[in-house]
Amino acid sequence: MSKKQKTIKNPVSLTGRGLHSGLDVTMTFKQAPENHGILFKRMDVDSEPVIEASPELVVDTSRGTTIAKNGRNVNTIEHCMAALAGLEIDNVLIEIDGYEAPIFDGSSKPFVDKLMEAGLVDQNEEKNYFELKENIVLKDEDNNIEMIAIPSDHFEVSAMIDYNSSVLRPQYAHMKDIAEFKEEFSSAKTFVFLHELETLIKNGLIRGGDLDNAIVFVDKLISQEELDRLSTFFKKPRVEVKERGILNNIDLKYENEPARHKLLDVLGDLYLVGRPIKAKIITTKPGHHYNVKFAGQIKKHIKDTEEKQKIPTYDPNKEPIFDIIEIRRMLPHRSPFLLVDKITEMSDNHVVGVKNATMDEPFFAGHFPKEPIFPAVLQIEAMAQAGGILVLSSVPDPENYVTYFIKIDNARFRNKVVPGDTLIFKLELMAPIRRGICQMQGTAYVGEQLVMEAQLVAQIVKK
Repeated sequence: MSKKQKTIKNPVSLTGRGLHSGLDVTMTFKQAPENHGILFKRMDVDSEPVIEASPELVVDTSRGTTIAKNGRNVNTIEHCMAALAGLEIDNVLIEIDGYEAPIFDGSSKPFVDKLMEAGLVDQNEEKNYFELKENIVLKDEDNNIEMIAIPSDHFEVSAMIDYNSSVLRPQYAHMKDIAEFKEEFSSAKTFVFLHELETLIKNGLIRGGDLDNAIVFVDKLISQEELDRLSTFFKKPRVEVKERGILNNIDLKYENEPARHKLLDVLGDLYLVGRPIKAKIITTKPGHHYNVKFAGQIKKHIKDTEEKQKIPTYDPNKEPIFDIIEIRRMLPHRSPFLLVDKITEMSDNHVVGVKNATMDEPFFAGHFPKEPIFPAVLQIEAMAQAGGILVLSSVPDPENYVTYFIKIDNARFRNKVVPGDTLIFKLELMAPIRRGICQMQGTAYVGEQLVMEAQLVAQIVKK
């Protein structure tokens, strides 16, 4: 059963303090149309720049996930992104009046609660799922880090963490279905080791930090004097170490809460891919750097797969739309300048034509005769003839019309074509045909290899 894209019903706002900046910031979530995606808009900058949630725009993963564009950034977006992913929200505009998302309690729950308050609505377009067909793997063997995406009929995630620590033992968390996120994972808080906390304080970070928005694991002996300094920094009456090596600030909601939070981070960072995926995600020792790197790897795989799917295929056993006899009736060209052998696909806005490059073509005798190459200008001519069939098919009496090739733009010749190759031309309308003028984007392939591309303009004229 297909699912519809989803946005929010009403605008909602949250105000909180940035973890590292210590500055108050307001985020307002607004409804967005189909295929809009997740966009952040900086309202505190005069130009109000918009920054897409995308792995290509991630500029820092040291203490969270930061995206930036044209010198403007939004920091620590992962908990917000996890909430959107967990609620399966596809389209939303997020207005923010600062450069860092608020930390709140260190989980995604405040975002989830506010988005649920806004209400979720289905849209008209179907969700743009990508169904994985092969494994995608990211490994760092030196650090024993591994991330794997495996084909599945739905989305699920697992996370295993191991810090080689006596106070935080190896843990595992598994989300079998995205519907579990709201109740089982959204409230899992971020965590930090005490030695990391001290370093952050010394470097002037976590100015908006509070002992209520992180689990602090004490991984070394600590004096009461040091604990008193922490209580002063965080404005707490007293800080002490619990039996399990955790500061007295937090009671764990789950025994494996740190692993659940790492899973939450994985979910948020992978939502940078820009669309939901059907895959089983298995992660070992995940972190923002590798999460984002893996998101980029998945996004590239999607792009490469969809580009490959656009490549026309040629089955010589399949009956063509037009064979050479029918093409001769439509085009005025004759040998040696009739350069299309078959039309294999055609719709109102695209056409696919085939040219078999045989050694007896007359141009091979003189064009690099010791290493015959199909002339580039004749490839363009062959492409234009295939496009001419599309244009002529738009009128009821094509035999009374002729097409003239009037413009070429952005022609690129990627690889040479030689005798024995079968050229497959695909032309797609760039705009509706108006007043006999046709603009087409053309690509030419030999097998799956792109050999040539160009934008063509032709005009249809009555004889």
